[in-house]
Amino acid sequence: MTVHLEVLGRVDERAPGAPLPLAAGEVRAGFPSPADDYLEGQLDLVAHLVPHPSSTFYLRAKGESMKELGIFDGDLLIVDRSLEPRQGAVLIASVDGELTCKQLGKLGDRPYLLAANEAYPPIALNGHDCDVWGVVTHSIHALPQGTSRRQAGSAYQGTTS
Repeated sequence: MTVHLEVLGRVDERAPGAPLPLAAGEVRAGFPSPADDYLEGQLDLVAHLVPHPSSTFYLRAKGESMKELGIFDGDLLIVDRSLEPRQGAVLIASVDGELTCKQLGKLGDRPYLLAANEAYPPIALNGHDCDVWGVVTHSIHALPQGTSRRQAGSAYQGTTS
């Protein structure tokens, strides 16, 4: 297909949480404002990002077909198999035995798996052995480090650390 996926594993429900400090207040992306000098509390990222641990898996995206939706080569995807796929959802699907990451959509009145990159054609669900494997709930990627603002725009596209 176009984005290949590597299954990394399941959420370990027996593992103790790993709360990290959560700063109070907001971080503005515009002009700086005075920082708050206190913490709001603790944040366990697994508890925050994974509401259904027994049905959640981690996968690694490979390829460029979903970059316009912010899914880049090397991103860590959080996939919940308990969610019902809906129109517009980003899915992991097995198409003719190969896992792919695409957005569920329609062209006319027929269902398709749609890439988020014009270089990749839609995949008609008719005529293929297709099973929805899960719904992507989050994509996690590293930001480029040590680049200027101009360089960051082009370096960000598909770059992971």
